Amino acid sequence: MGIKVRLDKYLSDHTELSRREAKAAVRRGRVSVDGETALREDVKVLSAQEICIDGKKIEAEQYAYYMMNKPAGVVSATRDERECTVCELMEGIHRELFPIGRLDKDTEGLLLLTDDGALAHRLLSPKYHVEKTYYIEYEGLLTADAEARFAEGVDIGEKKITRPARLKRKQDGQAFLTISEGKFHQVKRMIACVGGRVTYLKRLSMAGLMLDDKLAAGEYRRLLPEEVETLRRAAERGDGQSYGKEELLCGKEREDTGNLPDMGGV
Repeated sequence: MGIKVRLDKYLSDHTELSRREAKAAVRRGRVSVDGETALREDVKVLSAQEICIDGKKIEAEQYAYYMMNKPAGVVSATRDERECTVCELMEGIHRELFPIGRLDKDTEGLLLLTDDGALAHRLLSPKYHVEKTYYIEYEGLLTADAEARFAEGVDIGEKKITRPARLKRKQDGQAFLTISEGKFHQVKRMIACVGGRVTYLKRLSMAGLMLDDKLAAGEYRRLLPEEVETLRRAAERGDGQSYGKEELLCGKEREDTGNLPDMGGV
């Protein structure tokens, strides 16, 4: 049968209208339910009903998926008593979204948000080894064998060494690192293991999705259907299939991807 919700809430959940704008649209006669003009915004409706605005049918989505270019200075949380959260940046979105994993307050870049708990859980599960790639700026000189050490796994003070990772130096003080897990401050701790100190960190990709370079810091957009499908495929099979040491060292060309269990920030 489904759950009935107020018409104005249904409109704000499934369109870009705010709750106030949804109420105004109903009052102006722009909304119809099953072919009849809606007279009240508090009427209860079902998703199975045909609900239109300005004659166009609203396609109800069970879940919503967004990509954000997270800025520094904002925490990856739904609410926080002291800090600004990523969810507070999403003005006009009236769904109960949450970030898939998290980035440190000072880390920028790709952050995915959804209300699909099952998909988020699979993407964060250690079983799937979903990859994420970071751009790093650092101080100091990395050891000559940093690539080899990362390919084998390094000791960052956890019970186990890190999973094999791929390091690609860009130039002095800059590098890319692809990992398939999310231990607390993992990227910073790995770089420290080989002689560097991270001064800037930005996630570029996660679970096969690249950060949209058209998004300025703090901006976000809804994922395209094909991008959602990419996430679902990553959640089904994992995108960090164990690379051999040789493949990691020779910089095997693959699509930069990115996430796993963000138990702590990176």
